[in-house]
Amino acid sequence: MRFEGKTVVITGGSSGIGRGTVDLFLREGAAVVMGDIDSAEGTSMMASLGDAFHFKQTDVTQENEITALMDFAAEQTGGIDIVFNNAGAGGPRDAIDEISGDDWDFAMALLLKSVAMGIRHAAPHMKKRGGGAIINTASVCAFQAGFGPVAYSTAKAGVLHLTKLAAAELAQYKIRVNAICPGFIQTNIFATTLGANDAEKNQINTALGQVAAGVQPVARPGVPNDIAETVAYFASEAAGFVTGTHLLVDGGLLVGSQASWDPEMPGMLDALLPESMK
Repeated sequence: MRFEGKTVVITGGSSGIGRGTVDLFLREGAAVVMGDIDSAEGTSMMASLGDAFHFKQTDVTQENEITALMDFAAEQTGGIDIVFNNAGAGGPRDAIDEISGDDWDFAMALLLKSVAMGIRHAAPHMKKRGGGAIINTASVCAFQAGFGPVAYSTAKAGVLHLTKLAAAELAQYKIRVNAICPGFIQTNIFATTLGANDAEKNQINTALGQVAAGVQPVARPGVPNDIAETVAYFASEAAGFVTGTHLLVDGGLLVGSQASWDPEMPGMLDALLPESMK
């Protein structure tokens, strides 16, 4: 019960990583306030999760709705201690030489501005509590090409730098700010980005599990609870001396090329050596 007596605000909590985090914080004693655009699922969750769970329909691309969510959380529970800025989607898939300005702006509003405004409108409530913890969802896409669309990846890189800047500015109020960088997590975000139907989503998630074993040292895909546990660490007193940083939760995806961890793959040096030296 690490979070008994604490209020946690989670955006994008109706599925995937967000839902796993909602469940974890409820199990550990927190009051959870979820902001999500999915009104039907949010209402269903209210009926099943008990009095410690609160829901407010929220479109995080709209600043006034983020403001209303934070005010609602404080009114319902007495304040805000922890915020998980998680809401997002894959966004437009167009390449940089094809994407429209409107699609670019939408991706930035959904994935970067929403995080900035989540911090902006949670901070005044956290100051009243004497501090708090903010966790932002970034991605392995922030570090190199090839893991996501250009707009999504650029926004997630922005989230990392925003996290550092916010941590520096809010330290005086005892508010810590950190980020998580998920890798291949078995949720519907990939399938939804591709416009898949329910049957296709199941096929894509199955394929994701198979692919993960061949592209990273930990031979399984991540699951929402892997991320939820990391969020809980950053939110807890165990991370009381940690701010302005990020944690890769990617099964080792970014440790290096496959040759660095797969004994069946020849390394670059091996490929250059003549047969007499191998």
